[in-house]
Amino acid sequence: MSLYESVLIARQDLAAPQAEALGETFQALIEANGGKVSKREYWGLRNLAYKIKKNRKGHYILMNVDATGPAIAELERNLRIHEDILRYMTVRVDELEEGPSAIVRSRGQEDERPRGRGGFGGGDRFGGDRPRPPRRDGGGFGDRPRRDDAPREAQATPVQGDQS
Repeated sequence: MSLYESVLIARQDLAAPQAEALGETFQALIEANGGKVSKREYWGLRNLAYKIKKNRKGHYILMNVDATGPAIAELERNLRIHEDILRYMTVRVDELEEGPSAIVRSRGQEDERPRGRGGFGGGDRFGGDRPRPPRRDGGGFGDRPRRDDAPREAQATPVQGDQS
Protein backbone atom coordinates (compact mmCIF):
# COMPACT_ATOMS: atom_id res chain seq x y z
CA MET A 1 0.00 0.00 0.00
CA SER A 2 1.10 3.57 -0.68
CA LEU A 3 0.97 6.72 1.43
CA TYR A 4 -1.15 9.71 0.37
CA GLU A 5 -2.16 13.14 1.66
CA SER A 6 -5.57 14.32 0.61
CA VAL A 7 -7.00 17.80 1.17
CA LEU A 8 -10.66 18.53 0.47
CA ILE A 9 -12.49 21.84 0.42
CA ALA A 10 -16.19 21.78 1.28
CA ARG A 11 -18.77 24.52 0.63
CA GLN A 12 -18.86 27.53 2.95
CA ASP A 13 -22.55 27.24 3.81
CA LEU A 14 -22.05 23.95 5.66
CA ALA A 15 -21.75 24.04 9.42
CA ALA A 16 -18.45 22.90 10.94
CA PRO A 17 -19.96 19.62 12.29
CA GLN A 18 -21.34 18.86 8.81
CA ALA A 19 -17.91 19.42 7.26
CA GLU A 20 -16.30 17.13 9.85
CA ALA A 21 -19.00 14.53 9.13
CA LEU A 22 -17.93 14.66 5.45
CA GLY A 23 -14.41 13.80 6.57
CA GLU A 24 -15.76 10.86 8.56
CA THR A 25 -17.76 9.69 5.53
CA PHE A 26 -14.71 9.67 3.28
CA GLN A 27 -12.62 8.03 6.00
CA ALA A 28 -15.19 5.22 6.20
CA LEU A 29 -15.05 4.89 2.40
CA ILE A 30 -11.28 4.43 2.47
CA GLU A 31 -11.48 1.90 5.30
CA ALA A 32 -14.20 -0.02 3.44
CA ASN A 33 -11.80 -0.36 0.48
CA GLY A 34 -8.99 -1.75 2.63
CA GLY A 35 -7.14 1.49 3.39
CA LYS A 36 -6.34 3.22 6.66
CA VAL A 37 -6.57 6.91 7.62
CA SER A 38 -3.79 7.66 10.12
CA LYS A 39 -4.67 11.34 10.66
CA ARG A 40 -7.64 13.55 9.86
CA GLU A 41 -7.55 17.29 10.61
CA TYR A 42 -10.27 19.89 10.24
CA TRP A 43 -8.56 23.18 9.41
CA GLY A 44 -11.70 25.28 9.67
CA LEU A 45 -13.38 27.80 7.41
CA ARG A 46 -10.69 29.57 5.41
CA ASN A 47 -10.61 32.15 2.62
CA LEU A 48 -10.12 30.86 -0.91
CA ALA A 49 -7.62 32.50 -3.28
CA TYR A 50 -10.41 32.98 -5.84
CA LYS A 51 -14.12 32.22 -6.11
CA ILE A 52 -14.96 28.57 -6.70
CA LYS A 53 -18.57 27.87 -7.67
CA LYS A 54 -19.62 31.24 -6.16
CA ASN A 55 -17.91 30.49 -2.81
CA ARG A 56 -15.31 32.81 -1.28
CA LYS A 57 -14.56 30.51 1.67
CA GLY A 58 -14.37 26.78 2.25
CA HIS A 59 -14.03 24.18 5.00
CA TYR A 60 -10.62 22.49 4.68
CA ILE A 61 -10.04 18.87 5.73
CA LEU A 62 -6.69 17.03 5.58
CA MET A 63 -6.43 13.23 5.60
CA ASN A 64 -3.25 11.15 5.75
CA VAL A 65 -4.07 7.88 4.02
CA ASP A 66 -2.36 4.49 3.69
CA ALA A 67 -4.24 2.75 0.86
CA THR A 68 -4.00 1.02 -2.50
CA GLY A 69 -4.41 2.76 -5.85
CA PRO A 70 -7.96 1.45 -6.45
CA ALA A 71 -9.06 2.70 -3.00
CA ILE A 72 -7.75 6.21 -3.83
CA ALA A 73 -9.43 6.07 -7.24
CA GLU A 74 -12.73 5.24 -5.53
CA LEU A 75 -12.20 8.09 -3.03
CA GLU A 76 -11.55 10.58 -5.82
CA ARG A 77 -14.55 9.33 -7.81
CA ASN A 78 -16.78 9.98 -4.79
CA LEU A 79 -15.19 13.38 -4.15
CA ARG A 80 -15.80 14.33 -7.79
CA ILE A 81 -19.53 13.57 -7.67
CA HIS A 82 -20.27 14.86 -4.15
CA GLU A 83 -22.10 18.20 -4.38
CA ASP A 84 -20.63 19.65 -1.16
CA ILE A 85 -16.99 19.26 -2.25
CA LEU A 86 -15.59 22.25 -4.15
CA ARG A 87 -12.04 20.98 -4.74
CA TYR A 88 -9.79 18.15 -3.66
CA MET A 89 -6.18 17.18 -4.17
CA THR A 90 -4.57 13.85 -3.39
CA VAL A 91 -0.78 13.59 -3.48
CA ARG A 92 1.38 10.50 -3.06
CA VAL A 93 4.11 11.04 -0.43
CA ASP A 94 7.15 9.07 0.70
CA GLU A 95 6.28 9.34 4.38
CA LEU A 96 3.41 10.76 6.39
CA GLU A 97 3.96 13.73 8.68
CA GLU A 98 3.67 12.85 12.35
CA GLY A 99 1.97 15.25 14.75
CA PRO A 100 -0.05 18.31 13.81
CA SER A 101 0.31 19.86 10.36
CA ALA A 102 1.82 23.29 9.74
CA ILE A 103 -1.64 24.86 9.45
CA VAL A 104 -2.67 23.61 12.89
CA ARG A 105 0.68 24.66 14.42
CA SER A 106 0.40 28.19 13.00
CA ARG A 107 -3.19 28.45 14.22
CA GLY A 108 -1.95 27.70 17.75
CA GLN A 109 0.59 30.52 17.51
CA GLU A 110 -2.13 32.96 16.40
CA ASP A 111 -4.15 32.14 19.51
CA GLU A 112 -1.17 32.94 21.75
CA ARG A 113 -0.61 36.42 20.29
CA PRO A 114 -1.93 39.33 22.35
CA ARG A 115 -5.03 40.87 20.89
CA GLY A 116 -5.30 44.62 20.58
CA ARG A 117 -5.58 47.39 18.08
CA GLY A 118 -2.87 47.16 15.48
CA GLY A 119 -1.46 43.92 16.85
CA PHE A 120 1.13 45.66 19.08
CA GLY A 121 -0.59 44.68 22.30
CA GLY A 122 -0.60 48.13 23.92
CA GLY A 123 -3.64 49.47 22.17
CA ASP A 124 -1.89 52.53 20.79
CA ARG A 125 0.02 53.05 17.57
CA PHE A 126 3.52 52.70 18.99
CA GLY A 127 2.99 49.77 21.31
CA GLY A 128 2.54 49.61 25.03
CA ASP A 129 6.14 49.93 26.22
CA ARG A 130 7.73 51.80 23.35
CA PRO A 131 8.15 55.59 23.73
CA ARG A 132 6.58 57.89 21.22
CA PRO A 133 8.94 59.66 18.82
CA PRO A 134 9.55 63.34 19.67
CA ARG A 135 7.48 65.96 17.89
CA ARG A 136 9.25 68.38 15.60
CA ASP A 137 8.61 72.07 15.99
CA GLY A 138 9.47 72.94 12.41
CA GLY A 139 6.48 71.14 10.93
CA GLY A 140 8.55 68.40 9.40
CA PHE A 141 9.34 70.02 6.04
CA GLY A 142 12.76 71.57 6.61
CA ASP A 143 12.86 75.38 6.45
CA ARG A 144 9.30 75.80 5.22
CA PRO A 145 7.23 77.71 7.81
CA ARG A 146 4.16 76.14 9.31
CA ARG A 147 0.82 77.28 7.99
CA ASP A 148 -0.06 79.07 11.24
CA ASP A 149 3.14 81.14 11.16
CA ALA A 150 2.90 82.14 7.49
CA PRO A 151 2.34 85.88 6.89
CA ARG A 152 -1.04 86.70 5.45
CA GLU A 153 -1.60 89.10 2.60
CA ALA A 154 -3.60 92.13 3.65
CA GLN A 155 -5.88 92.07 0.63
CA ALA A 156 -5.83 90.54 -2.79
CA THR A 157 -4.81 92.94 -5.58
CA PRO A 158 -7.62 93.91 -7.96
CA VAL A 159 -7.55 92.56 -11.48
CA GLN A 160 -6.51 95.10 -14.13
CA GLY A 161 -8.85 95.28 -17.05
CA ASP A 162 -12.07 96.79 -18.41
CA GLN A 163 -14.21 98.57 -15.95
CA SER A 164 -17.58 98.95 -17.62
